[in-house]
Amino acid sequence: MKKILVPTDFSEQAENALRVAADLARRHNASINLLHMVDLPMQLVDAVSGQQSDLPEAIFFMKLAHQKFEAMMNAPYLDGITVEETAEFDGAFEGIMDYVDKYESDIIVMGSHGDSGLHEFFIGSNAEKVVRNSKVPVLIIKQKHELFKLDKFVYVCDFKEENHSAFKKAAAFAQDSDIKLHMLYVNTPSNFQTTHDIEEIMKEFMAKEPDITNYSLNIYNDNSIESGVLHFAEMIDAGIVGIGTHGRKGLSHFLNGSLSEGLVNHAKRPIITFRI
Repeated sequence: MKKILVPTDFSEQAENALRVAADLARRHNASINLLHMVDLPMQLVDAVSGQQSDLPEAIFFMKLAHQKFEAMMNAPYLDGITVEETAEFDGAFEGIMDYVDKYESDIIVMGSHGDSGLHEFFIGSNAEKVVRNSKVPVLIIKQKHELFKLDKFVYVCDFKEENHSAFKKAAAFAQDSDIKLHMLYVNTPSNFQTTHDIEEIMKEFMAKEPDITNYSLNIYNDNSIESGVLHFAEMIDAGIVGIGTHGRKGLSHFLNGSLSEGLVNHAKRPIITFRI
């Protein structure tokens, strides 16, 4: 992890994400790209068309963004970290996706408004598109962290063949962060399996990843996958929860439809998503 992309609208939630990004940057000797998509009034959008503009109104909004950048860059928690500020005229989703490639980002760190869910991310419904379509991991931060507690990484998995690609990304994140991976299978009444059968599925899945060794296998029984994840994470006091997502199917189809977007909506802990 060498390049961290942090979209911001200069809100409290965006600053919470930046604080976490700063902790990650120090831990990994990484740099931060702080990205703000300038919010223009609708009558100016067509005139600017996503490009730099000489229109007085556009110049005003760009200067205002740089003033806010300057205030944010003076925060003590950014001392000693390389931070590149970028302000662009573009749609939030399109701009973020463009900068993932342009900046060669390894991860996106985003803030959200607590329990109100993905539809209330600080950049609105565009954030759902980012989580669904991002090729790189997306770390969702809901609360202020004076020091980001990056330990006890719970990764939710159904241990099916198609989930190997997302799991490898999660394992790489854990290894890069020097933390143990707590693999979790939630056993529910609607899809009940015996402990023996689940253990066999787990062992078969992990046998295909012989280089991954710092992990534990866990089975948790609950009424739903969402509640099982939340309860297990609370039980072990997890610092972060990871899930895989199908870009082509949207948030309601996490883990082949087994895990609803309710997990992201209701989890108070940081959530990191990996594209399947």
